Amino acid sequence: MTATLVGFILYLCMMLGVGIVTWRLNESTSDYYIGGRKLGPWLTAFSERTSGESAWLLLGLPGAALAVGLIEVWTAVGCVAGIMFSWYVIAERLRIETERYHAITLPEYLAARFGEHARPIRSLAMLIIIFFFTFYLAAQMNGAGKVLNVTFDIPHIWGIVIGAAIIVLYTMMGGFMAVVWTDLIQGLLMVATLVILPLVALYEIQAQGLCLSDAVANAGTVGSLTAGKAGWAGIAVVIGGLSWGFGYMGQPHLLTKFMAIRTPAEIRVGRRIAFAWAVPAFTGAIVIGLAALALHGQGFYADPEKAMPSLATELFPGWVAGILISGAIAAMMSTADSQLLVISSAIIEDFYRKTLNRQLSDKAMVAFSRLITLSVGIAGILLALYSDKLIFTMVSYAWSGLGSSFGPAILLTLLWKRTTGPGIIAGMLTGTLTTVIWSEITVLNSLITARLTSFVFAVAAIWLVSLRSTDK
Repeated sequence: MTATLVGFILYLCMMLGVGIVTWRLNESTSDYYIGGRKLGPWLTAFSERTSGESAWLLLGLPGAALAVGLIEVWTAVGCVAGIMFSWYVIAERLRIETERYHAITLPEYLAARFGEHARPIRSLAMLIIIFFFTFYLAAQMNGAGKVLNVTFDIPHIWGIVIGAAIIVLYTMMGGFMAVVWTDLIQGLLMVATLVILPLVALYEIQAQGLCLSDAVANAGTVGSLTAGKAGWAGIAVVIGGLSWGFGYMGQPHLLTKFMAIRTPAEIRVGRRIAFAWAVPAFTGAIVIGLAALALHGQGFYADPEKAMPSLATELFPGWVAGILISGAIAAMMSTADSQLLVISSAIIEDFYRKTLNRQLSDKAMVAFSRLITLSVGIAGILLALYSDKLIFTMVSYAWSGLGSSFGPAILLTLLWKRTTGPGIIAGMLTGTLTTVIWSEITVLNSLITARLTSFVFAVAAIWLVSLRSTDK
């Protein structure tokens, strides 16, 4: 048994241990889904950040930087801007409003806010969450398969099953508190990986007498911030990267972290922690991809999304590589566990309890929630096994759909008093349908990304329908 494998097994055991310890902390569905609103700023910030940056950050973004180059800088800039906007504009207001309406899920808040239209809002929101999160969850499990395949030569299929099984078990046992405590550990691992690995890779480039800037400049359009495009095509590339920032306003697995913080005032501490985490993390992800380009060239990796674990095993002793590679697994786990809870809460709270009006004791509801979490996890595994799409592609699709379906709805509900229930329904439908249709039309998507168009169209739909319904 190699040192790398030993380190990785210890990490997985630690995650399961957290699930076991937090098992008894769940006495109600409020505890299971938002931790009873007891989180401090450090736990909130780390959990929100690690849940927001999945296997996409450690595998997908470095792979994209390796494949297409400096245009991914715009993605990093857009993401950091979106993170800060959510913390400064959305977080505190959402925490106050969700407590005011006693809501523990996003659909429940929107339904309570627009009571006359509660049933269609709740049902539509639940369906959107289940649809897009299924792809998102599968992307994380696919990431586990890739990392375990590169590191331990485990077949991709078994890598998916092993990684997913650990996530499902500790999330099912410990609920929200297991998620946030594992997120703290995982967040430290992720940022360590995204700082240490690029620094060592840059040192190795210098030691071999290579030059990062020369490698980038000599790789065609890789060295261009617009992929060598000019005019509207160049502008579209920049907008496409920056548009990732819109999605942060509408990701249910991130917004629930704002809902769970102990007091609204602690948001101000949390946002400083979140910013301090985000900047080095996104910078490191880009540098990893470019360093892989300088050391090996674009054609070296059959799958560019395997560059990060490959570099780690190449540049570090086995036990250190095991820790850093655990950072990639941590990225996947920290997002997947939150997504499991959001899907489960949509089914239990928004469908079973609110829509069907079925009531069980708190203890029975927690047990039922665990069963649903297990079932959703199995469904995610099956989709990951039969999907051949890149992590970057699957996350982009789900990110666009969730961001445009819920982002405009949350933003306008919090900031514009004339927002109405019919407007929210129109916005959610518009965001979802635009993402699905626009993403499938290659010509349109190449002109301007679905992440932007779906968000803008959803804002317009809410505004127009709200004005009309207000007038009535």
